[in-house]
Amino acid sequence: MRAVATGVIPKLSLLDLATVGRDQPISEALADTVTLAQRADDLGAFERLWFAEHHNMSSIASAATSVLIAHVASQTRRIRVGSGGVMLPNHSPLVIAEQFGTLAELHPGRIDLGLGRAPGTDGATLRALRTDPRAAEAFPQDVRELQGYLADESIVDGIHAYPGRGTRVPLYILGSSLFGAQLAAAYGLPYAFASHFAPDALEQAVRVYRERFTPSEQLQQPHVIAALNVIAADDSAEAAEARDRVLRARVRMLAGRVGSGGLDEEMVTALLDTNVGAQARHMLTHTVAGDAAEVAQGLADFAALSDADELMVTNPAPLLPQRIRTLEILAGLDDSGS
Repeated sequence: MRAVATGVIPKLSLLDLATVGRDQPISEALADTVTLAQRADDLGAFERLWFAEHHNMSSIASAATSVLIAHVASQTRRIRVGSGGVMLPNHSPLVIAEQFGTLAELHPGRIDLGLGRAPGTDGATLRALRTDPRAAEAFPQDVRELQGYLADESIVDGIHAYPGRGTRVPLYILGSSLFGAQLAAAYGLPYAFASHFAPDALEQAVRVYRERFTPSEQLQQPHVIAALNVIAADDSAEAAEARDRVLRARVRMLAGRVGSGGLDEEMVTALLDTNVGAQARHMLTHTVAGDAAEVAQGLADFAALSDADELMVTNPAPLLPQRIRTLEILAGLDDSGS
């Protein structure tokens, strides 16, 4: 691990899942996403805003990731917008090159392409996507093919991406295991670890990535992005209450996946003391909740733990005004000297 100064907060970025609240229309949730993006853009404190590909999840509206990126990029001015990530085994590299090449031509210098190897869904949905479960095995080769389409010369003879060719949209490898760390290191690409829901291998993966990193045309030095959940409020009690609601929502999501259907609050409370509740708490291991001072300390502590160059913040508070206030408090940390 590098020597990291204590108390230092790296640059901040944002991960948005276009979260859909209970009984909330999807159109309203997408409008909220734009509102948050515009506020983050105006605040000027965030490097990039990413959206994640998930399928068959009623609480997430970012399934058509490139479409959402296009819309948000058109409604903002400065902030980089991209994927965190596109699940490449679900797509052909040529199609993704064309989509993100188009985005890069429309919004020069503002588009990122984060790539994941997981399907972003369950097995039944994978079949509905017409994706071969073995497609993930070709992920390293697909990344190379995609790189070629976005560069000047494709590695596939006679096939080029139009738009896409020559745009050199920057690629990022996403992961929650050593596989992604090793691939990102071998290819000389930035590495983003999904520690906001998969905390276990964070420190080992980052260490392996830094030790094995090979410079590339895109990147000369390793660059680590580590994700965490942040709930910031003017009052610690308010932040704690919001964190509890986030935990309950995670329990509801996990229980729903195993067939429990709609759960009322009493059922969720009962599940908190089960393995489902324990799993939800574990997924939220890297969550910072509190007032400005507490959040600043939590971010600095996590940065030191993760050895990260950049923190990717998810903003899971249940209400839009709470999420906006989180952005404002995060943006004000530098001004306050925290």
